[in-house]
Amino acid sequence: MTDKRKVWMNGRMVSEAQATVPLLSHGFSRGSAIFEAFGVHEGPEGPLVFRMDEHLKRLQRSAELLGMELAYSAQEIISAVAETVRTNFTGRGLIKIMAYWGKEAVVKMVPDDKLDVAIFSIENSHELRLDDAQPQTACLSSWRKLHPETVPVEAKAVGNYLSGYMARKEAKSRGYDLGLLLDTDGSLAEGSIESVFLVRDGILLTPPLGRILSSISRMSVLEIADTVEIEAREEDLRPGDLFEAEEIFTAHSGVKVHPVRRFEERDLAAPGPITAELMKWVDDIIHFRTDRFSHFFQTL
Repeated sequence: MTDKRKVWMNGRMVSEAQATVPLLSHGFSRGSAIFEAFGVHEGPEGPLVFRMDEHLKRLQRSAELLGMELAYSAQEIISAVAETVRTNFTGRGLIKIMAYWGKEAVVKMVPDDKLDVAIFSIENSHELRLDDAQPQTACLSSWRKLHPETVPVEAKAVGNYLSGYMARKEAKSRGYDLGLLLDTDGSLAEGSIESVFLVRDGILLTPPLGRILSSISRMSVLEIADTVEIEAREEDLRPGDLFEAEEIFTAHSGVKVHPVRRFEERDLAAPGPITAELMKWVDDIIHFRTDRFSHFFQTL
């Protein structure tokens, strides 16, 4: 926490120390809060945000999937993001939007209030390590992704990330950076916070939507691949595909293309040729060396 950082909270800029909710709030004690996180960049003429339009669509979709209603419109949230960035901007960083029931709820399971909203502008740091694409190691987790008949897995909800926490904790205990989750039918799903891609026979492959989060980073990688004529498919993938892959990489809001140098006991090219090409495109995009993907960014 920093005394300098200001948080937009329900229409007011407050200090980070003031941006609090009761411990017995529904969002905290029941894990019902929803959220979004996306990059903010130092553009040629001021700060730009990465695909905020798509992130706000997903925020709204998360609320709808969970039967919730935001207290603020998309346009009001856009204005709030702009105010938050103007107040805090220190260069490359991350915007995080939290939408939650902030009132105390000891036994009430279904509040009827609209969701409160808080917006944070977080500067790059050793913890965030934005755009740090040093090759990583990964293993197959014994934990499984939640089944879509238990909760809406396409909602970006706090409570949906416990399996990711367990996968990462298990991976660390085994000496790996990441744990990759299968779904309950044994197909490849995703990492703790990452979409997963692999290359087999020179073709870029990733699991289809339906049982995984509808990742904006995943969407962006597939759009880049299509534009630069890298053949890509959404395909049901099994553990054997990971063991036979020529390349593996992950993607999330902080690092759009993050190569895996070792999966279980198997060493991989990191980056391999397709991963390297995508990494170069991403680096050119976020450093504004190409305008082919200028629609990825919005001004504030």
